[in-house]
Amino acid sequence: MVEFGLIGKDIGYSFSKSFFTDKFEKEGLPYSYENFDIPNLDGFLEIISSNPTLKGLNVTIPYKEKILPFLDRLDPIAREIGAVNVIKITNDRKLVGFNTDYHGFQVSLSKFYPLQKKTALILGTGGASKAVAFSLKNLGFEYKFVSRSRKSEFLDYFDLDQSILEKYLLIVNCTPLGTFPNIEAFPPIPYQFLSENHVLFDLIYNPPKTEFLKRGGLYGAKTSNGLAMLQLQAEKAWEIWNL
Repeated sequence: MVEFGLIGKDIGYSFSKSFFTDKFEKEGLPYSYENFDIPNLDGFLEIISSNPTLKGLNVTIPYKEKILPFLDRLDPIAREIGAVNVIKITNDRKLVGFNTDYHGFQVSLSKFYPLQKKTALILGTGGASKAVAFSLKNLGFEYKFVSRSRKSEFLDYFDLDQSILEKYLLIVNCTPLGTFPNIEAFPPIPYQFLSENHVLFDLIYNPPKTEFLKRGGLYGAKTSNGLAMLQLQAEKAWEIWNL
């Protein structure tokens, strides 16, 4: 049986397994999809070698950047982003990395057009945030990363004040804060400075409405979770595996 799967850590909540299992059942495909929940990447190549019918993998937190040295080739877009969320395993067992997160985000953001300003804050600096930044660059946005670690090229959460939130109208949460089961957590931004001109986009989809989105909604901001993005990136992954 042809196999596909997901590489990540603490991924019991993941969307991918249910999405592809349902897809295979509906389309009558004799394929399976498995979660490979691993504490680190030391055993990654063993997963590849011990599953000879494995044809493709999704990659999630915390391995979207750490997986790069294990791959034989990178798609040019994945190389530019610096993160991979899809691996195609070729007939000669070569591992080719792709990024479909940027596509999912870019298309799902379009429902909010036109925005009053093309300005954005990206909360977090991991692999998902790099894909978001790539999309925003494509769309002509001015954006800034916000990090818990103070670095010259990033804003710190303590830097966020009324003037900054009035300037940056799209705020994208790329951190895991608020993911099930820790649903009380949220990024520490000054929500009181949000308005109906803001859009809050959370890459989290479980729960459907995070504390981040709830707090933004209280001040009139438009909100979206990451479910549509995930569906779009998953469909793009399926296209890549079938090329």
